[in-house]
Amino acid sequence: MLKQRVFTSLIMAGLFCGAIAYFSLPLLALIFAILIALGAWEWSKMSGWEHPIARIIYVLTILAALGIVYAYCQLGVAPLRGEVQPLLGFACLWWSFALLWVKGFPHSAVFWRSVGMRSLMGMLVLVPGWMSSVYLLSFQGGGILMVAMVLITATADIGAYFTGRRFGKHKLAVSVSPSKTWEGFWGGLAACALLALILWSLLPSHAAHIGLAAVVLVTVMTALASVIGDLTVSMVKRESGVKDSGSLLPGHGGVLDRLDSLCGAAPVFALGLVLVDW
Repeated sequence: MLKQRVFTSLIMAGLFCGAIAYFSLPLLALIFAILIALGAWEWSKMSGWEHPIARIIYVLTILAALGIVYAYCQLGVAPLRGEVQPLLGFACLWWSFALLWVKGFPHSAVFWRSVGMRSLMGMLVLVPGWMSSVYLLSFQGGGILMVAMVLITATADIGAYFTGRRFGKHKLAVSVSPSKTWEGFWGGLAACALLALILWSLLPSHAAHIGLAAVVLVTVMTALASVIGDLTVSMVKRESGVKDSGSLLPGHGGVLDRLDSLCGAAPVFALGLVLVDW
C-alpha cells in the first residue's frame, strides 16, 4: 500500500511540476478547475446527492462559482489585491469555523449534517482553494510559490506520519481520524519549521525584506491549515459513512483525498504572502 502510494505521488509530482513549468496561467486555472470539478463530484455524494443529475448540477454550480470568482477578481489578467484579499480573509474565517466543528464532532454535526449544509461546505472548501491557488500563480515567482505551498503540505503530512508512527500515543481527533496523534501533529509542524529555514535561505532578492520570523509564521500557519483541511473532509466522510472520497488515485483514494489539505492551505498561504508584502 505504501509503495503504491509513493509511486502515485511521484507521478502526480512530476505532472504537477511539468504543468507549473510550461503551462500558462489561464491553462493552469483550467486544469485546476477540472480537478476541482472531480473533487466536487466526489463531494456531491458525501453531501447526500445520490441521483447522477443532481450530482452533475452540483458540479456545474461549483464551476459557475469558479467562473464568477475568476471574472470578479480578474484572475486571468491582473488580479486586484483589494478584490482578492477580503475573499482570502473570508476563506480563512471559514476554516476557523471548520476547526470548531472538527473539535466538537460528532456533536457539531447537528449544525451541518443536512444535505444543504454539506453542499455549502463543499463550496467553501473547493472554491476558495481554487481561487487562492490561481491568485498565487499571478505573484512574481508564482510557480515556485505554488511548489513551496505543496511542499509545505507534503512536509506536514510526511512529518506527522513518521513521527506519529514512532512516538504517537495521544489521539488528535479520535472521532474524526483515529490514526492521527498529537505527537504526529507536532512532528509535522516541527518539520515545517525546519523547512521554513530552508525556504528563507532561498528567498530571491525582491523578497529580501521578509524576515525569518515571517517565513516561519506563514509556513507553520499554512501547515496548520492543511491539517484542518484534511480533518474537515475526514469529518464529513465519517458522517457520510465513507472511507475514501473515491478510488481514482491508487493508494490515495479520490481526488478530494489529495485536495483537502491543499484547499485548507492555499487561502492561508496566499493571505500570508499578501500580509508580508510579497
